[in-house]
Amino acid sequence: MSAATETAAPPAAGTKTDAVIDVENVTHLFKAHRALDGVSFRVSPHSLHGFVGPNGAGKTTSLKLICTLLKPQTGRIRVFGHDVRDEVKAIRRRIGYMPDHFSMYRQMTVFEYLDFFGAAYGFSLKERNRIVADVLALTDMDGRKDDLIQGLSRGMQQRVSLARVLVNDPDLLLLDEPASGLDPRARIELMEILRELKRMGKTIFISSHILSELAELCDSVTIIDRGKTKYSGPMEHLLHREAEHPTYRLRLDVPIDDFDQTLAAMPGVIEVVPAEGKPEYRVSIDATATDHSALLRNVLDAGASIMVFQKDQRHLNEAFMDLTERGVRQ
Repeated sequence: MSAATETAAPPAAGTKTDAVIDVENVTHLFKAHRALDGVSFRVSPHSLHGFVGPNGAGKTTSLKLICTLLKPQTGRIRVFGHDVRDEVKAIRRRIGYMPDHFSMYRQMTVFEYLDFFGAAYGFSLKERNRIVADVLALTDMDGRKDDLIQGLSRGMQQRVSLARVLVNDPDLLLLDEPASGLDPRARIELMEILRELKRMGKTIFISSHILSELAELCDSVTIIDRGKTKYSGPMEHLLHREAEHPTYRLRLDVPIDDFDQTLAAMPGVIEVVPAEGKPEYRVSIDATATDHSALLRNVLDAGASIMVFQKDQRHLNEAFMDLTERGVRQ
């Protein structure tokens, strides 16, 4: 597939008139550094859209432009149809922005912190009590409302920050590396909260430098590198690059001698990569000749006891590296 085809991937579902975020040919410089170089992408309503790129790719700059903290030097950005240059108030009423590094009033309790922001938005005491109770329940923090923020773990503080973003009931959430620094359990719990917010009808734009982290969460994705758009469109289109040769991770409960050779001889198998020191294999198949059900059946017929059989996700990282490395070679 040519580089032109890769970077001209289909846009996310929706039309120009219904895009929540519409970024068109935006370039932004900081002195001599070109942070963004002709970036274009669109985000559809009610989608969970991943924004992925290496560190320094331009993700945070893009987010600051979208949430009106910066103004684009060239090109155009519209949020809910409003231009970020001229209609700042109309945009800010409908968005919630959670930066990568956020400051918190650590001497406050969780309730006091959220109540403070509710007051800043102009809600009455009665409204604030209801709103704070709702966002605490949504983020599963109602049992910690009287705790001081300074005593919370990083994961709990992330939840409080997300709750703060939800105080004004925004239609669009802009989250910059929200899982940064979290342990695996806290990451999983955060992703579940984001899925629930999507079910509630929110549009969520979430940045990360790890594509595989967002693969099962997002329905669409934009990849940028060195300030340029490398891909923007449905997640399934990005995954389609490996559709002809899907790869599965297979781990046996009990080792079997020369089982890699047994796998290689099975119908439709085109590559077997054994792991070193354990009965585990990466098995790629020709999807036009077989499928995962047939592969699984053949493995069982060969007398293997299976501990793990799942779709291998490393192709996502390979796709990401391919797109971003190509950008380096251009």
